[in-house]
Amino acid sequence: MSHLIDTVLLLALPASGKSEVRTFLATLAPEESSKEFGLGPTVQLDDYPYVHLMRRIDEELEASSSPTLFFGAQDKPFVDPRDWGTLIELINEDYRDLHEAKVVRPESAAAHLFARLEKAAQLVGIGPRLATLDGAIRDQLGAKLEAECVAMLEEKHANYPDILEGKTIVIEFARGGPDGASIPLKAPFGYRYSLSRLSAQILQRASILYVWVTPEESRRKNDERARPDEQGSILHHGVPIEVMLKDYGCDDIEDLISCSGQVDRVLVEAGDERFTLPISRFDNRVDKTSFVRKEQRSWEPTERKALHDGLAAALLPLARG
Repeated sequence: MSHLIDTVLLLALPASGKSEVRTFLATLAPEESSKEFGLGPTVQLDDYPYVHLMRRIDEELEASSSPTLFFGAQDKPFVDPRDWGTLIELINEDYRDLHEAKVVRPESAAAHLFARLEKAAQLVGIGPRLATLDGAIRDQLGAKLEAECVAMLEEKHANYPDILEGKTIVIEFARGGPDGASIPLKAPFGYRYSLSRLSAQILQRASILYVWVTPEESRRKNDERARPDEQGSILHHGVPIEVMLKDYGCDDIEDLISCSGQVDRVLVEAGDERFTLPISRFDNRVDKTSFVRKEQRSWEPTERKALHDGLAAALLPLARG
């Protein structure tokens, strides 16, 4: 007996097709979504906008000849890799806010988001960064980014449906480790660490859809999709090559499955609690998703069918439990 999947963790290496899958699912009619995929209308969360905000903060600081906070440079990985956990804490908060339909109207959207970044980082053991800036520099930074932060906040609020019941929440993020790293990956790299930081509220409800491509294919598709003027876009942003090699040169999904002792489960140890999450893999090693980046009217029926059938085969087992 199938039921609607409550929460899907959409995981994969960068440019594997996660965002294209999200975009495709959002185009489905409710009846097709429920009967053929086991999904309700989707509500979508993603950690990439926060990565982009961190890079924008550093970009503006660099432009004012101030030291950066999050990255050594725009083409470098995190200075403190515990920020992979910072991103998860921001997802946890967004998930809670979604369930509560929490709307905030701060005097400054930038100051609000800066405070959220600081609080999330504190939860993973990172000390103050934005709060240590000279007041004039922080005010200038907030003014530079206010419009973008207002847009982020408005987009978050607009994502709240009138009724959440019957919807499927799709949470997207990518994790990995250095090219050639030994498995298991050391925290805070990889899915083991990031999954362990998800809230119990999410883990009690979640299944995993993993989009399967090789690291080499991930790098190729990353180069293909990148548009320098659309780094804030979920479909067209590019990850710097050093980041691809040091943060996404491999991942640990296969290891997590093998450690569970079951071919369709992942064991997550979160504090004193243990969660066994159903997992299914959508095989995208032969590309089925890149066409979604085109205008929808340009999608070929054969392209749509290949993606439709592949996703249905991966998602329906999750709906059956």
